[in-house]
Formats: sequence, structure tokens, C-alpha cells
Amino acid sequence: MSLFSRPSVFTKSENCPSEVPPKAGRRGTLSPEPPLSATFQEAILASSSRVRDSLPEQHRAHFETLRQEIIDFAQAHNIPRESLAKPDVLREAASKLSTPDLQRLANLLERFEHLLVKKEPWKNEEALEYAEEFYHLKKQYDSQVSLLKEVGILSKEGAILGIDGKQYPVPTLEQTASRLFERRGELSTKHNQGFTKLLLVPFGMSLDSLQETLKQFLLDHKKSNPDFDLDTNRPLWAWEDYQGADMGDSPNIVYHPQSFTQQGHGGKTKMEILEEQARGRWTLPPTARSATGGTTSVGVAEGSETGTPGWTIHLFQPSDPTDSHSSGFAPIPRQGQGTPQGDENPRPPLEAGKTPIEYLSILREAQDDSDSPYFQESGMTPEDWIIAFMIHLTETGKPFDDAWNPTNKESISYLTGAFFHSSILVPYAYWGRDFRQAGLRRYVPHRRDEGIGARFSVIV
Repeated sequence: MSLFSRPSVFTKSENCPSEVPPKAGRRGTLSPEPPLSATFQEAILASSSRVRDSLPEQHRAHFETLRQEIIDFAQAHNIPRESLAKPDVLREAASKLSTPDLQRLANLLERFEHLLVKKEPWKNEEALEYAEEFYHLKKQYDSQVSLLKEVGILSKEGAILGIDGKQYPVPTLEQTASRLFERRGELSTKHNQGFTKLLLVPFGMSLDSLQETLKQFLLDHKKSNPDFDLDTNRPLWAWEDYQGADMGDSPNIVYHPQSFTQQGHGGKTKMEILEEQARGRWTLPPTARSATGGTTSVGVAEGSETGTPGWTIHLFQPSDPTDSHSSGFAPIPRQGQGTPQGDENPRPPLEAGKTPIEYLSILREAQDDSDSPYFQESGMTPEDWIIAFMIHLTETGKPFDDAWNPTNKESISYLTGAFFHSSILVPYAYWGRDFRQAGLRRYVPHRRDEGIGARFSVIV
């Protein structure tokens, strides 16, 4: 039985009113060796290469994911890392945790123990089967992880380097499937509206690094596809304020604003979001409020691993509204050219021609209205758009948001999930057919343009 399956490990206290219930039976029989074995201590405290390398290669990224989550959790809750290898000290530290946090810690350690002993991750087969049936998840997940590795976003260990200097492993297939499965009830309407297209975004990376990745991706795509019309001298044009926008003590850009105003915008910096994730609570954008009120506890309720620090997982509508598993992402239609989707709660098309303020207002009005067809949706960020662009071009052979395409009028995309608060400007992105380059620019919040719209996603 696992250390955290034993009621005697964490006793009731004023700060921890209930014990962690036994969970080993839910997952199957675990090794009788407690997780504070010598192997466990080495995996957590020492250089982890020997323990990691003893696992099958396909499970080493999962090892890094769990190990880093445990370390980050301990740090966020002022638990010295060495305490994780000392039962008495850990028991004392855990007595000060809230019940949800205690459950999360127990869950993380129990999963880690299972991985070390069984040499494979614990699998939620029900979640995997559900995600495969409704989202064709494995094919989407595998292809996106493969691309992220190919373009150099993922290290050989399957992680990214965040702006805080920390390594953030990519969410595993099981984590992604579990997220979809746990929220299947509240996401059923969004699925019916066509939100089935996966997008894994390395949000914790610097925006500078992602821009450089996009430039190199375009150059490599040109080499493989000589007919692709690209300005190889300047494949990406970005407004100068994008440089270092998410870095420093006073970054220029904030995420998930509630208004496009210099004061009281309600947005958060990237560092604030990363710190929030590390504390063990993964917060949905306010505009994407769920049944939980916008915040989900990580690793509670049946041991779910809801948070994936450093990353965001999105669902978009795919390119073909008649095929929920089609390649690429749906374009932003011009006025009068969109079609409603869904029969449970039909979603009117989000067409171009509104101001950024109006698009943000749609999200704000929907955030507390579960009957709204836009409930649980969020605006895109530059990070989202860059990853979506690379996936779209890879899957379809066509640029994303090709606004000047004469045969199929698409639109420029406002990125209403971000805001340059110091200059009071909203980022937007596009493919510039005439200039043969991708573009990252900005626009004033109160102006409208018939060729500029917004694309919303569902963050899960």
C-alpha cells in the first residue's frame, strides 16, 4: 500500500480536518514498498538521470512531468524539497495544507510511486477511450507533439524553458484526455458547436523565442516547398513592442484582460500566471468561467491532474464545419459569410467587422451566462496564434488568416486574449500575402475594420 493510502500518515488537525482516503484500490494494487524508498529519494532529491534512464524511453517525459510538479508544489507551499524524503517531516508539513492541497500532494506522490515501481504511468483508460471517441485525441496529440519537437520548442526530455528559467514538460496524452473527460459534461455543448480541434500551447516560453521559432519554421517550410511564396529576408514582421513584451518587472503585455484600459484592465502578466499554476491552482481566464467559477483545483476529485504548468490546452473549431476532425483551424468569416454551429445551443458565427472592445464585450457578457452560445470561450494570445499558424500550415499547406486571399476571403485576427496595457493597443496577427510574410501588429481598441475579426477558443 502507498504511503499516502495509509490513514496514519496524515492525521486530522485544525488545519487539515480530514484524512486522505485510501486510493490504491481505485488504481489497482501498488507495490508494498512505500514511496519514500531509496529510489524515490534519489528520483526527487538527487540528479534524476539514473532513475529516469531506468524507465522505458517513452515514459521518461512523464517522469519529468511528475517530478517537476512535485517539486513545484513543494516550493509553492513552503515545503523543503528534502522533506519529501522524510516521513515525519513531510507529515508535519502536510498537516498545514488544506484538504484539496493535501489530496493533490498525495495524488502526485502516488502516481510517481506507480511510475517508479511499475515502469509505466498509471492510465485512466476510461478517459483515454472517451477522448479518442469524441476528439480523435491521440492522432491530434501525437502530430502536435511531433511538430513541437521538430521545430525545437520541445527539448529531448519533452519540456520547454519558461521565462522563469524552469523546465515545463509537455502535458501527457493522459493528462489531456483526463482534462477532457473530467469536464465532459460542461464541454458537451462546446463539442456540439464544433470545438474539437486540439491546440497545445507552450505559454510559459518567452514570446521572443516563439517569434524566432516561427521565422525558422517559415524558412524551413520554404525549403521543403519551393513554391511557397515567402520573403526569406523577413519572414515575420513584428511591431517592435513585441520584443521582450512578456519579460521583466513591468512587462508591456498582459493576458486575459477584462477591459482594454490602461488602469483596471484586470489582466495578468505571464509570470503571475506561471506562479499561480505553481501554487497548485490552475485558473481559467475570467471570460472562460466554468461550473467551478473559473478556478479548478489541481489534482483533487479522483486524483485528477487538472493543471499543466507552463502550458495551455485549447479546443478550436476545425477548418471544415461539416467535419469535426478536419485539418487546420476555422477561418474568421467576413460579415454575412458565417454559418451557425450546434443544435443544442446554436452558436452564431463570430464574423469580422467589430471593434476589439465589442469582441471582448461578447466574452464578458457570456462569462456568467451559461445559456450564452459563447459561454466558456476565450480570446487568443500571440503565443496561441504562433503555434496555431505552424500547425495550420503543416496540416493544410495553406497560411493561417490569409486575409488577402482573393478566392477565399479570410480575416485578420485580433488577439483579444492579450493587451499592450501601457500603449492601450490590442495585438493582431495575419498572413500578408502581398508582403509574403506573417505579421504581428497592434490596433486601437475602439476602431473597426471589415477585414479584422476575432477567433475564440475553449481552454480546458
